[in-house]
Amino acid sequence: MTTPLGQVDFDDLLREVLARVQGVLDEQVRLRLLLDAVVTMAADLTLDGVLARIVAIASTLVDAEYAALGVLGEGPERRLRTFVHHGMTTSQVARIGDLPTGHGLLGQIIDHPRPLRLHDIAEHPSSFGFPERHPPMSSFLGVPVRIRDQVFGNLYLTEKSGGVDFTEQDENIVVALAAAAGVVIENARLYEQTARREHWLAATAEITRLMASSGPGLEALQAVADLSREVAGADVSWIVVGSCPEDLALKVVSGAPADPVAMRSIDLANSLAGAVVGTGRAMSVEDLAADPRALDLAPVLGWPRMGPAIVVPLGSAGAVEGVLALAWHPEHVERYRTVDLALPTSFAEQAALALQVARARDDQGRLAVFEDRDRIGRDLHDLVIQRLFAVGLGLQSAARLSGDPAVSHKIEQAVDDLDGTIKDIRRSIFALGSIEASADIQAEVTRLVERARATLKFRPSLRFEGPARTLLGERLAPDLLAVLAEALSNAGRHAAASSVDVVLAVRDGDIVLVVDDDGVGLPDDPRESGVANMRNRAAIHGGSFVLESRAEGGTHLCWRVPANPAD
Repeated sequence: MTTPLGQVDFDDLLREVLARVQGVLDEQVRLRLLLDAVVTMAADLTLDGVLARIVAIASTLVDAEYAALGVLGEGPERRLRTFVHHGMTTSQVARIGDLPTGHGLLGQIIDHPRPLRLHDIAEHPSSFGFPERHPPMSSFLGVPVRIRDQVFGNLYLTEKSGGVDFTEQDENIVVALAAAAGVVIENARLYEQTARREHWLAATAEITRLMASSGPGLEALQAVADLSREVAGADVSWIVVGSCPEDLALKVVSGAPADPVAMRSIDLANSLAGAVVGTGRAMSVEDLAADPRALDLAPVLGWPRMGPAIVVPLGSAGAVEGVLALAWHPEHVERYRTVDLALPTSFAEQAALALQVARARDDQGRLAVFEDRDRIGRDLHDLVIQRLFAVGLGLQSAARLSGDPAVSHKIEQAVDDLDGTIKDIRRSIFALGSIEASADIQAEVTRLVERARATLKFRPSLRFEGPARTLLGERLAPDLLAVLAEALSNAGRHAAASSVDVVLAVRDGDIVLVVDDDGVGLPDDPRESGVANMRNRAAIHGGSFVLESRAEGGTHLCWRVPANPAD
């Protein structure tokens, strides 16, 4: 306190007046510094930059050696999720270890958000003491930072210069700084929210571009999962496909191991995915392992433990065809809390729309292909086959007129070859309209084997091993059926076999087609055209092709490709 002027002599009075004038001047300097500080803080729009500026400015305004700003978490526990400090060196921070989380004296201001000044930190009943190798601190000033009526965090200042206590003027200055800081922090948070929205919009545009170039297959779904995980800062994302809870299938995973066999074995009817598909509304949970509505995939697929998760519908409320799920590890719960549920929901809706547009475009392209195939089939039937048939009839007439048995035999062989060619063309015409139109690979393979009965004069045996029907997608099916048709045709025309065994199997994640016969085996100079086609059809899918004579007689064909070549 200052002494009343009437109680001092002239020299003391002069010193007292000078001290008060100096105090007024110091106060004006600090007010100017405070004004400059507010302007300086507002110049940075990034939240981390704003927080660092605030603690540095607060330390300067009240001559504190150390300053810190603790940012409160979003959860109900309201502990510190970020601790920005000023005044300690990097080596000092490393020696101290973990930063405070809001217990002890720091928690006192969190629980009671009002200014607190102390002569000695250690004397407060809530003080826990300092960690080993922590710099000594005694005087203390703590002030809450508010954004509107909500406490964002707290400013902590210690060790006022000169070893004295923080004054009421110091407290007023820091309270004013905290009020201005709240406005600046709110602007920085709004800026970051806008940036996150821009990232989601950019991801949506990227998905639309990918759909236009790659189509609506698994690659597109994988891109949706990858982009959403990156933008949301999630640890794992996955996509479940299906329009009703009883018919859901886990298709793609991003950020964690994806075991196709384990993925197919998961029943998703009673899961968050099933609930979202059933209601068409997005859902979020704080802990996948503890929430009774959720199916925790971590133990099933061998993932690390998952904490919070968001599940949003792929499509609108009236036409949901799957879900997009985002999940975080428990230690990254703050990342989950910064995600606005509306953003991934809108992203998933737009991604589903892009998928539908790409699918419609592919359907139009496929329809154009089918129309072209129909035209080719008509031309082959009406022109080529008829001409070949006429040539065959002419040759048969010439054979009857020829008096040379050898010539007649040659002509009859030529007629047989023409007849075989006509059959091959008819088979190709049928395949043009049926291969890609068939959705059931098992039924199509069975039909091909049945049709081979006419050429072979017996029905080949057929056996399926493993889930070939579910693993064979539309990219593999046409090539596999073409290889099978060629193999059965060769067996009928060249092998002179009495039995043919066909096996379609799934082995070690590969689709395997095996065709064995007990015929004459391979000739010394087999026709390479058909064999080369079968080999090329395996190579474009990253597979292998083997055609060889069996030791016990006959021919062995093995066509093997990965079940998911796109992966």
